[in-house]
Amino acid sequence: MIDLNKLEKYRENNRIEAKKAIGGLPHSIWETYSAFANTLGGLILLGVEELEDKALHPIELPFPEELVDEFWSLINSEAKVSRNILTKDDVTIQTSGERKIVVINVPRAHRIDRPVYIDGDLYSGTYRRNGEGDYRCTHEEIEAMLRDASERAADMQVLDLMDLSVFDENSISSYRIRCEYEGTEDLSALDDMSFLKEIGAAAQDENGMMHPTAAGLLMFGYEYEIVRQFPLYHLEYKEENDNGTLYTISSDSGDWSGNVYDFFQKVNSRIIEDMRFITDEAYENSIRSAVREALANCLINADYYGSHGLQVIRRNSGIVLSNPGGLRIEPDKAKVKGISDPRNKGLINMFRLMGAGKGKGAGLRDIYSLWQSGGFDEPTLTEEFGEDRTTLSLPVKTRTERVRINDKQREMLAEYLTDNVTADAESLSEILGGDMLRTSQLLRQLVWEKLIVAEDREGRTFYRLRHEHK
Repeated sequence: MIDLNKLEKYRENNRIEAKKAIGGLPHSIWETYSAFANTLGGLILLGVEELEDKALHPIELPFPEELVDEFWSLINSEAKVSRNILTKDDVTIQTSGERKIVVINVPRAHRIDRPVYIDGDLYSGTYRRNGEGDYRCTHEEIEAMLRDASERAADMQVLDLMDLSVFDENSISSYRIRCEYEGTEDLSALDDMSFLKEIGAAAQDENGMMHPTAAGLLMFGYEYEIVRQFPLYHLEYKEENDNGTLYTISSDSGDWSGNVYDFFQKVNSRIIEDMRFITDEAYENSIRSAVREALANCLINADYYGSHGLQVIRRNSGIVLSNPGGLRIEPDKAKVKGISDPRNKGLINMFRLMGAGKGKGAGLRDIYSLWQSGGFDEPTLTEEFGEDRTTLSLPVKTRTERVRINDKQREMLAEYLTDNVTADAESLSEILGGDMLRTSQLLRQLVWEKLIVAEDREGRTFYRLRHEHK
C-alpha cells in the first residue's frame, strides 16, 4: 500500500491509476478495474489528480461515501462487470492530509475468473494494463485467458482424429530407457501401447481404438503431426555471442522428430556439455540440476496454442528460457514451495517419470535455490502481456572475488553445522539474516578455504564442516 500522506512522490504506472471523480464515478473506472484484474492488480484512487509534472495530488472530493455506494451497486451488476472479485476491505475511504480519497484495491483475478470484462461484452470489454495505461485486449489474448480458465488441463484432450502412427518410435524407446534408469520398474514390463496408455500419452475410445492425447502428441509426435493440432507450435534453441547466432536447434528443421521430449534431451545435453561458467566443481551438479529443472519447467508450462513459440537462448551473460503463456498464479507465489498450477498436467507427469520437473510446486523455488547456491545472481522471472509470455533468466556471472567473513559469521555457521551436521544454503541464509546472495558468496569462500565441504544429494547442495583425517 502506498503512503497517502506522501502522495506527491508517486506517479501513475501499471499499478496505480488516479481519477478526480468530482462528477461521480467516471466510466473509465471500469476499464481500469478490468485491466488491473486481468494483469497484475493495482490501486484506483478517486479524488486524486495528476499534475503537469505527473505528480499525484489530492483534491476536494464531494460525497466520497456516495461514490463508494454507487461503486458497490454497479460492480455487483452483471450488466456492468462480468465478476466482482473484491471484498469489503478492498474499498476504503482514507485521508491524505485533510482530504478524503476513495482507495480501491483491485487484486489480480484468479485464472478461473479471467477474463474480467465490462458492459456484457467479452471481446470488446476486456482490458489489460501496460505502462501507458489500459488497452483493449486482442482476440488472441482473450482466447488464451479462456484456455487457462478451464479446469481441464489443455494437454489431457484425446485426439480422436489421430492414431498412434503420429508417434516417433525412437523417441518412445529413448524415453522408456530414461524411465527405467529413474527406477520406474513397474512400467518396464509393459508393451509400448500399454506403456503409453499408462503414462497418459494415449487413450482408448469406446470402440477400443487407441488415440494420442495432446500431451502424448507433444511429447513423442513428429513435428509435422504436432502442428496439425498446434498450428503455432515451434521450439528453438540458440547460442549467441556479440557476433550473432553460433548454433541453433529448431523443431521444424526436418532432421529430427521436433517433439518436446527430443528437444529437452538435445538442449539439456548441449548446455551441460559446456559448463565453462562454473569455476568450482563442487557446484557443478547443483547447476546441472537447475538447468534441467528450468528447461523442464519451461516446456511443461508453455501454452502450445500461444503465439511466437518457445525459445531457449544461451548467451555469455546467461541462459534465457521463454515460453508462450502467462503465469497462472502470481510471480511471488510461483516461487513458494507447495504452490503450483501447471498448465499441462499430462506433460508434468511424463517429465516426472523420467526424473525432471519432480517437485510438487517446488520447481521454481528449487531452481532459484540451486542457482544461487552456485554463487550466481538470483534468477529473474518476468511476465509479458499482449503476446502472453513467461521468461526465466539464469545469469551466469561468476564471482571470483574474495568475500570478507567476520568471526561472528564463522561462529554462527560453525554452531549451526555442529548442531545440525548438514544444511542447505537456504537454511544457512536464515541464520545469516536472510540474504541468499550474500550467503552464497560466503559459502563459496568457506569451501575455497576448505573450512566446509559442499556435497550433492539428488541435485541439491548441502554443506558440512570439514573433518580432517589423522
